[in-house]
Amino acid sequence: MEKRIALPEGFEAEVKNSTIMLRYGGKEEKKSFRTKNVEIEVEDDSAVVVKGVNEKRKTNAIVNTIAKHIRNLIEGLSRGYEYRMRIIHSHFPMNVQVSGKEVIITNFTGEKKPRKAKIIGENTTVQVKGKDVIIRGTNKEHVGQTAANIELATRVKRKDLRIFQDGIYLVERGLVEHEQK
Repeated sequence: MEKRIALPEGFEAEVKNSTIMLRYGGKEEKKSFRTKNVEIEVEDDSAVVVKGVNEKRKTNAIVNTIAKHIRNLIEGLSRGYEYRMRIIHSHFPMNVQVSGKEVIITNFTGEKKPRKAKIIGENTTVQVKGKDVIIRGTNKEHVGQTAANIELATRVKRKDLRIFQDGIYLVERGLVEHEQK
């Protein structure tokens, strides 16, 4: 099986071993694939070809998965991914701030010790605007894992979840909508 992913205008692709590196508009993303029976090649900076060595069902599934990962990288570099989260508190007002590569949540359910969530990836940014937390980046996996880290950091334990609904929850995800000026 063979999947061909066309590269849009302005994209550069490079493959070394099983690592693909994509560049566009001054940004770059790379992804390593540790698989057997699959080859990744670049055709004249116009397309990336993912080939399966055999026609087994499992190999075809891996080829489709790698092709989708490459499409996600292309989409992320050209438009970017955005996840929106909402800060919800009913008992204690919590403060959320970004410090370096961490999101620091203070006064969560009245706790004195701040909770921390790690920001994954170099191109991932987190902004706090009022009750909204906006996570943007070029890699879908990094943006999604950063949102999951924030949500896990504010998980309520050993309390009735019907009453203590405090936390930071994902409300919207998708591609970046370019704002008109």
